[in-house]
Amino acid sequence: MTKSRGLENEILCDSCGTSNYHIGSEPDERTRANANVNGVKLYHKARQFKASDFEEFDYIMPMDASNFRNITVFPQAKTTKATLQLMREYDPEGKGLDVPDPYYGGEQGFQEVFDILNRSCASLLDQILQRQEFSKTQTR
Repeated sequence: MTKSRGLENEILCDSCGTSNYHIGSEPDERTRANANVNGVKLYHKARQFKASDFEEFDYIMPMDASNFRNITVFPQAKTTKATLQLMREYDPEGKGLDVPDPYYGGEQGFQEVFDILNRSCASLLDQILQRQEFSKTQTR
C-alpha cells in the first residue's frame, strides 16, 4: 500500500511475533501462496518483538488480545509514544476484534485474514495521512 501511494521510502513497515519460535523462518507456505494470489511479494523472515520496537515504530498493532497482553508486559509499553492498538481497531468491518489465526484452517481462512488486514491497513494509512502525522519531506 505504501508503494502504490509512493510512500515506500517514507514509511517503514515490519511484522513480528511475540513468541520466539519460527525466528528466521519464512512465512507459512499457505501465507506465501495467498500473498502471491493477491499480488503481494513477501521477503520477510520471522522475528520476535523486542523492546527497541517501542522506539523504532510509531504504531504497534498486535493482531489479537493475547499478543497485545504479551507486548504490554514490557516496561516500555507504559512510557512509549507509539500508538499501541489492536490492528482491527482500524477495520471498518470488525473494529476491535481479533484477527483470526488461520493456521489450523483451510485456504479460505488465509484469504479472510488477508482481506481483514488489507482493510485495516488501508484505513490506518488513510488516518495517518489525514492526521498529517506524516510529511513527504520527512525521512526514516
